[in-house]
Amino acid sequence: MQFRNSVKNFVRRDQVFDFLKPQQHPLLDTRHNILLYLEGVTKSFDGFKAINDLNLYIKEGELRCIIGPNGAGKTTMMDIITGKTQPDEGQVWLGSNINLLQMDEAEIANAGVGRKFQKPTVFECLSVWQNLELAMAGERSVWRVFRASLNGEQRDELNRVLTLIGLEDHANLLAGNLFHGQKQWLEIGMLLMQKPKLLLVDEPVAGMTHQEMDRTAELLTSLAGAHSVVVVEHDMDFVRSIASRVSVLHQGHMLAEGSMSEVQSDPRVKEVYLGES
Repeated sequence: MQFRNSVKNFVRRDQVFDFLKPQQHPLLDTRHNILLYLEGVTKSFDGFKAINDLNLYIKEGELRCIIGPNGAGKTTMMDIITGKTQPDEGQVWLGSNINLLQMDEAEIANAGVGRKFQKPTVFECLSVWQNLELAMAGERSVWRVFRASLNGEQRDELNRVLTLIGLEDHANLLAGNLFHGQKQWLEIGMLLMQKPKLLLVDEPVAGMTHQEMDRTAELLTSLAGAHSVVVVEHDMDFVRSIASRVSVLHQGHMLAEGSMSEVQSDPRVKEVYLGES
């Protein structure tokens, strides 16, 4: 009963792992090397513009960091990309042929968009291996996942992800017994089992030790290339360690883009984000 309730609540809350539907990633048109397009996106809440004519373009295989003060619109932006929130204006495309605004959250996840929230949401009553196996469910019913044996290809993929996230020695450990950083890595692994094209990662190093932060930096940089990775983060040292390109949001608008050194030297960024004039 506890396991059934955990699955029910998890799917209803995030809809990132939609185990009850087959994975049917549509064919993406990325001939222009752009995976994600946000163009002229605006969203208001009770007259307040959380997103204001936002343009953002993420290349295939790119690792992009999004920074900005509280209230800059970072969370609303990710809510719009994943279908949790509909914008008032603008366009959001995956590749040049998949209109994300015409899809619901589950369809967007099945199209290849995975979102990692700040607080890890893993099944603590299951082992690390079982968490990853459940995320691999695909066309199988959730309730049949642990009754059917994995084939060789599936087992190899699960072991590959286990090694990638650094939990190969903890496969049989209950997820509830993992350290905070390890839970974060496990959830990233669960997303990877869904074979996403785009990973949205929200404040991945909040509450981590320095050692865990270093390992997370290694993990995220290793994912770039095979995946496009968008990281929202407040820790500037961490951003500096992973980002080749940074986007700065302010009042829902794109304030600046470039390398970390470029945005740090931008007078507008110094004024509104770093508190300098």
